[in-house]
Amino acid sequence: MDDAERTAPRADRDDRTMKLHTTTGRSRLGATLATTTVVVWGILPLALKLVLRVLDASTIIWFRMGVSALTIGALLAWRGRLPRLRDLGAGGFALLAVAFAGIAVNFWTFMVGLDLTSPGNAQVLVQLGPVLLALGSLVVFRERYRRLQWIGLGVLALGLAIFFSNQLALLVRDIDRYLVGSAMLVVAAATWAAYGLAQKQLLRTLSAEGVMLCVYAGSFLCFAPAATPSAIAHAPGLELGVLLFCAANTMVGYGAFSNALHHWEASRVSAVLSLTPLATLAFALLGERFFPDLVQTEAVSAGTIVGAAIVVAGSLLVALGGRRS
Repeated sequence: MDDAERTAPRADRDDRTMKLHTTTGRSRLGATLATTTVVVWGILPLALKLVLRVLDASTIIWFRMGVSALTIGALLAWRGRLPRLRDLGAGGFALLAVAFAGIAVNFWTFMVGLDLTSPGNAQVLVQLGPVLLALGSLVVFRERYRRLQWIGLGVLALGLAIFFSNQLALLVRDIDRYLVGSAMLVVAAATWAAYGLAQKQLLRTLSAEGVMLCVYAGSFLCFAPAATPSAIAHAPGLELGVLLFCAANTMVGYGAFSNALHHWEASRVSAVLSLTPLATLAFALLGERFFPDLVQTEAVSAGTIVGAAIVVAGSLLVALGGRRS
């Protein structure tokens, strides 16, 4: 009896460590944050493509991570909310390692894939990320789709196929370059999904900002050996300004995404993120109109517009088609 009493608290503690993250239920806030992520990430490939003209991928990532880690770390220190890593435990540190590795590999492979292809192609293939995140959340977090949401997932897939039909045709040009770039983007999508699942579970013990601080700081150290800081000092004023924008974009985009996961189901967040290519297209069209020397877009056909409408409809069905999870 005494042995049972002594082991009971340990069993309770072990049971608590196995609990999965649950959302706050503030669906409107979660949807707003997910939409913010779409807008911010929609413009990012265009900005990165511009900076890649003068800086290599590792230097860009190193700078973005460094600025993000310094800014968020200073804010958390000022508010007395630095993450308490000693509360994580072995399982928490393993999840943090998955999140760090996932985001580091994602950033690098996305940058290389973007450099070898185009913003349109990059957004085509990284859409595998939200799909994998949604499917992973059904297994890991036991989220459930209702019938209308499954229909929406099928509609979304059809819309993506139609929307990107013209962009995918680019893969037959300069085939070696595009095949390597496309392979990198597929890896980026898979590692981003792994990061998203680990990030959501970490929200049980760390704040969204705390998780991002750890991920940013780890990535900054990881890319430091390959970075070339002197190249940043010699970058033209325009590219330097865009690089600073990319650093701010990193903090806002991933901060909104992380908090969206805290308030909303991962499957619904991923459905909203599927709209990101549409945001990229919109920003590209605006950029080509007002800054034709900096932004060149791909042709937009009637099929592309129809596909975009179907993507929007499918995403809304997935995000709003059910109340229970």
